[in-house]
Amino acid sequence: MTQDFSGKVAIVTGGASGIGAAIVRDLAARGAKVVVADYNLAGAEELAAKAGNGALAFRVDTADAAQVKAMVDFAVAQFGRLDLAVNNAGIAGADKPVGEIDLDDWHRVIDVNLHGVFYGMRYQIPAMLETGGGSIVNMASILGSVGWRGAAAYVTAKHGVCGMTKSAALEYSAQGIRVNAVGPAFIETPLIENAMTDEARAALVGMHPIGRLGQPEEVAALTNFLLSDAASFVTGAYYPVDGAYLAQ
Repeated sequence: MTQDFSGKVAIVTGGASGIGAAIVRDLAARGAKVVVADYNLAGAEELAAKAGNGALAFRVDTADAAQVKAMVDFAVAQFGRLDLAVNNAGIAGADKPVGEIDLDDWHRVIDVNLHGVFYGMRYQIPAMLETGGGSIVNMASILGSVGWRGAAAYVTAKHGVCGMTKSAALEYSAQGIRVNAVGPAFIETPLIENAMTDEARAALVGMHPIGRLGQPEEVAALTNFLLSDAASFVTGAYYPVDGAYLAQ
């Protein structure tokens, strides 16, 4: 079995940058028709053009169920089917302890990071069933397994993504849909590169026994393996890609 995605149609949310962009580039290079879905339409359009193989951009706020449905409808209308989906869009939220979290901030993080994944599967799964099945990867985090001070909303959402992934896998495995979750540790993305001091970055690196941060392409490699037929017996699980962070 290979990771040849020729003839497959994929949606990647949060696809315009970082991990999502790496997933898009790899899928397109392996033959998939990709919908690059992102709140940042200009970024999505730029990446779609660079990724090639007929990739198309779509603007979506994953916290809005109607927009997520429209995204899936767009993929099917443009390419005739949906085979693969990566529910990757997410936001961090404010760094505050539970007793001080602003309610609007809590709801926004949960809406994007948890409800957005649910909305994705809610509309992706029926579309996949129409053509005999498919594969979904939900982007969790190492914080889908452990806690983190000041990030209760994010941690709650990512734990929820892991549980939802398992339930969906049980419900649809017999119908040809596999669902898995990936849990990245801290990855070299523009957010890390631009928003942290050298001292803070060094401290973050020190949390990873491998001695460095991860690369978006390393997360993409695992994600796209799970999407592929090479992972045909793999479903309902959570796979960290974390440089041994969770082994401590």
